[in-house]
Amino acid sequence: MSDRRQAAAMLAPYAAGLALLVFAPAAATVALAFTEWDAISPPRWVGLANLRELWGHEPFHKALTNSLVFAAVAVPARLALALGLALLLHRPGRRVGLARTVALLPTAVPEVAYGLLWLWLFNPLAGPVNRALTVGGGNGLTAWGALPPQWLTMPTPARAAIIIMSVFTVGELFVLLLAARRVLPAEVYELAAVEGAGRWQVFRRVTLPLVAPVLGLLALRDTVLSFQVSFTPALVVTDGGPPQGATTYLSLFVYRTGFEYLRHGFAAAATVVVLLLTAAAVAAQWWLLGRYRSRYVP
Repeated sequence: MSDRRQAAAMLAPYAAGLALLVFAPAAATVALAFTEWDAISPPRWVGLANLRELWGHEPFHKALTNSLVFAAVAVPARLALALGLALLLHRPGRRVGLARTVALLPTAVPEVAYGLLWLWLFNPLAGPVNRALTVGGGNGLTAWGALPPQWLTMPTPARAAIIIMSVFTVGELFVLLLAARRVLPAEVYELAAVEGAGRWQVFRRVTLPLVAPVLGLLALRDTVLSFQVSFTPALVVTDGGPPQGATTYLSLFVYRTGFEYLRHGFAAAATVVVLLLTAAAVAAQWWLLGRYRSRYVP
């Protein structure tokens, strides 16, 4: 058997799985977006009616805004935390190994269990987070004289709670950035030390430019995932509120539209919009990464 046929035989199961599990559902979703279907009666062709309805649909606009704000805040915060942990823990050692395990643990916890844990942590009355914030204060106030955040009953603290939950699940990002840091040549850092560069200068002029391509690719990946990872926390911890829709993200909007209200065609149209937004965000980041490579990478 020739090398080409061997490669084709090895790729065939992957290609079949990709076609059945990705391309076929995507094509079905696009086709369904132009219909009205309640999963009981046959689909009815409505053309662009679903997309026109989305244009003026206030709950969709709120979910879209929530998702964009979540991605704009959570993605940079997750990358910054993962990079900081990778730089702190890249040297081997006993305590370092334990710290790496602790950094990975939140990612290994099942999503529902993780959400229930934070539901207890963010309890406004008896949760450990607000108890810690009121240390040094009096009459239930914080040390700076303000009421502790009402994480589960006010819109802005609820959105902040979802972002905080996502920031701690950086295990995969941490591992990849740790590997990227450990393969950087030691000679570059020795030369920087000889030149008398400080830690900030080394980070800004040596480490950050060398790991920037990896950060760019991880930013692409995390942007795509940001439209999905908010689903379980929003459903388990805040139930999409409070008030109605305050923490409803696009993934939760699509789920409820399709499986609670049985508007599968409308939900499919929203999914198509999410796919287009994701593609646009990835294209923009890919363009920025290409500009960076053409300017700084020989």
